[in-house]
Amino acid sequence: MNQPTVTLIQRPYQEIVDDVLTAIVGGVVNEPIRYDLKRDLYPLSEPADDVRGITGLHEGQAYAFLKEIDYVFNEGSNAVEWDENGTRPDDDTDFRVDYFRPNSHSPLTDINVGSVTRTLSEAVSREINTVYEQINLAYLSAFIDTATGRSLELVVAILGITRKTKEFAVGLETFFRQAGAVGNITIPEGTILATTKGDVIFETTQPRTLQQGQVRIDAPIRATVDFKREKGKVAAGAISQLLQPIVGITRVTNFDATFLGTDDETDAELRLRAKAALRSLGKATLAALQRVVLEGGGGLTEVWDPDGAPDHRSDPGSVTLLIEAEPERFASLNTAVQETRAAGVQALVISRYVFFKPRILTTIAPGLTAAGKLQVIDELIAALQAYTDGLSSGQPAEGQAMLKALKDVEDVVDVKIVDVLVWRSDLGRPAQATLVDGIANAVVASRAGGAPDDLDALKLIITSTLQETPPLVPTNTRIPDRSLLQGPDGQPASDAQIESGDFRVVATVGGDKWWVVLDMEPADVVVEEKVS
Repeated sequence: MNQPTVTLIQRPYQEIVDDVLTAIVGGVVNEPIRYDLKRDLYPLSEPADDVRGITGLHEGQAYAFLKEIDYVFNEGSNAVEWDENGTRPDDDTDFRVDYFRPNSHSPLTDINVGSVTRTLSEAVSREINTVYEQINLAYLSAFIDTATGRSLELVVAILGITRKTKEFAVGLETFFRQAGAVGNITIPEGTILATTKGDVIFETTQPRTLQQGQVRIDAPIRATVDFKREKGKVAAGAISQLLQPIVGITRVTNFDATFLGTDDETDAELRLRAKAALRSLGKATLAALQRVVLEGGGGLTEVWDPDGAPDHRSDPGSVTLLIEAEPERFASLNTAVQETRAAGVQALVISRYVFFKPRILTTIAPGLTAAGKLQVIDELIAALQAYTDGLSSGQPAEGQAMLKALKDVEDVVDVKIVDVLVWRSDLGRPAQATLVDGIANAVVASRAGGAPDDLDALKLIITSTLQETPPLVPTNTRIPDRSLLQGPDGQPASDAQIESGDFRVVATVGGDKWWVVLDMEPADVVVEEKVS
C-alpha cells in the first residue's frame, strides 16, 4: 500500500450535508477549479450569489477551508479570492466550490437548522455517509497493512498462513554477539530457528536489535504451523540452530523450556509473520536477486559475493550488485533487491552513474509572490530533470541544451549556469591493479628486510600476497571528477565556457557507457527580479 491508495473514498458527513443542501436550493455543487499558487483570484463558471463552502487538499489531506478566514467571495469579479495569510490548497490540485445561484427558482429555500428540508437532508446524508464508510472498510480489508480480524486471516490465507492460537508453544530465544562484531545487529521477525536435531522449527515473533556493546538479547519465539500442541514443547537448551545466518550472531539457545501459549496470535503478529513469509519466497540466492533486477527492467552486469572469483569476492554476509539501469528506475530496483535478499545479508546495489549539480542564476519577471518564486525554482529543476531523463546510456548532457530547457520556463527572463559540480560512482579499483601493488610492495619490503633473493623465496612471497590481498569491492560513495566536465576541445571546461553553455557532462568513463544523473536542489538556484 502507499499514500495515494490507502483511502479509496473519504466523504465526511458534514461535507455530504452541505452538498445536498446546496443542490436542494438550486446551487452549484463541487465545481472543480485548479489551484495555482501564482494566482489569488479564481472566477466561477456561473453567476453566484454567495459561496457556501470550499473543500480540497491541504498538505495531502482532505480539508474544508474557512470562509472569511481562508477565502472571500469577490462579488465584483464573481470569483473566489484566497487570503494571503489563510490556509490554501496544495499547488496544482483541484479545490471544489459550492455556491448559490442568484435566481435558482427552487421551491425549497429554508435550509436552517430544524427545518423539514434540513432534517430530511441530514437523515439522507447520514445513510450516504454510512455507505461511503462501508465501501472504504471493504477496500481496506483487502490489504495486509489495514485488514483486521477475519479479513486479515483471509488475506494471509493466500500465502498458506493461518492464525496461530493457544495450541502453539512459545518461549524466549537468546542471541549472542560474535566476538569482535561492532555496531547494532538487527534480528528480524520471522527468523527461523530449530532444535539441535532439526525436528522442531520455531520463528521469532517480534524484531529485536542488539545494541552496540550489548552481548546478548532475548527474542520471543513461537512454534511453526507444523508443530502444534505438544510437538512444540521442547526442553531448555534444545533450540540451538539458526537456519537464517545473521551477520554478527555467533550462537543461539533457549535457557527455558517452551510452553503452550496463553493468547491467540494478534493481528500485528500475524501481519509480521505473513510479511516475513512473503519476503522468504525465492530468497537467499543470487538467482533470486538477478530475477528481481531483470523483472524491474534492469540488467545485472557484475556481482561480488563471498563465493565469487578472487577478483569479485566480497566479505561474508554481503553481496554487491553492479546493475545497468536508467537513473529513474534505480530506486525501485534497489528496493526490490533489499526486499528479496536473505535476512542478515547486506546487499549493496550500484550502477555506473555520473552525477552533476549545476549552480544557476536566473532573472525573473517582477511582481511574483514569494510562493511564485519558489514555484519558478521548482519548474527550473523540473525542466533540467526532464531533459536529463531523456538521455540514454553514454549520452552526455550538453550545456546549450540545458540552457534552452531553462529559458523555456514561464516567467524566466534570463538564466545562466555559473558552476557545475561533477561526481562519478565509486566502482572500486580494478583487482589486477590491487594485486600488482600488493606484490610489488611485498617484494620491496622483503628485500629491504634482508630476505633471501632466490626463486623459491620470491614464489613464497607472491603466494602469500595473493592469499592475503582482498579485492576492493565497490561502494555506494561518490568520487569528485572534474575531468568529466569538458569544453568543446575535450579539455576540462573553464568558468567562461560554463557560463556561456559551451560544455558537456560526458557519460563515457574508461570506455564504458555511464548514465548522467541530475543532483539538484532549490538551494542551487539564485533568483533575481528584473529591474524595470
